[in-house]
Amino acid sequence: MEKHINSFISYLHNVKKTSNNTEMSYRRDLNKLNKYLEVRNIQEIQKVTREDLCAYILYLEENNFAAATISRNIASIKAFYHFLAKEEIVSEDISDALKAPKIEKKMPEILSTEQVIRLLEQPNGDSPKEIRDKAMLELLYATGIRVTELITLKTADVNLQMGFLVCRDGNKERIIPFGNEARNALIRYIDGTREIMVEDKNSNILFANCSGQPMSRQGFWKLIKFYAKKAGIEEDITPHTLRHSFAAHLVENGADLRSVQEMLGHSDISTTQVYANMNHNRIREVYAKAHPRS
Repeated sequence: MEKHINSFISYLHNVKKTSNNTEMSYRRDLNKLNKYLEVRNIQEIQKVTREDLCAYILYLEENNFAAATISRNIASIKAFYHFLAKEEIVSEDISDALKAPKIEKKMPEILSTEQVIRLLEQPNGDSPKEIRDKAMLELLYATGIRVTELITLKTADVNLQMGFLVCRDGNKERIIPFGNEARNALIRYIDGTREIMVEDKNSNILFANCSGQPMSRQGFWKLIKFYAKKAGIEEDITPHTLRHSFAAHLVENGADLRSVQEMLGHSDISTTQVYANMNHNRIREVYAKAHPRS
């Protein structure tokens, strides 16, 4: 089965032009299915039955995997079997029996404007690390990009004069503006600090870790948690919290959903709609507390 997974990933990469993150997610989900089948001595893809796939989903449910995780695994399996049937590796698509569980949509966790300001003010020293950290945090909140997009930025992706960056996800590209705070932090980092931190002087990476190598996701997660604690923020925040806060604050201050959708890179505006719903809920709460006849 492993060779078929490799063929599927190659198809995604070369034909569908999917991002590395998408390919890694599919591979992780399908390798997990493969291990489950191998334990049950099912090694040939043609011998897998509908009952085997349904039993695997039941196994995930019984082991308390989140509904969102199970839904993603089902989506991966369905895409895989669609490919297998298309390539005539299997005679039929048996994944049609899989039904995704209902997912309760939760409102994303966001920070208040005051909390964000406290967070962004934490790296305020003159050390190369703090200058870099300041630039990364300011840029993340100014643009709402994903952490993977942030750490893979190249120097050519940032236009300091015009105040925008080019963000790439697979074969998709979007242009996102940023304001003076992020611009000033970036200028301070790029003019002198970056060349101190980047080990390979021919490298075009924008942000490096303290060893001079490209910043990792885990490294940035630790960074943001460190400054959140320093800022006295009790919520367990992640880099995605700043992305949610960026979008929610824009909508709250009058930005139209289409513009926010474009900046976030959402393919479906219904994904962006959640930030408008959050704003409506907040308005209702203010009304209930303040109106004399509420």
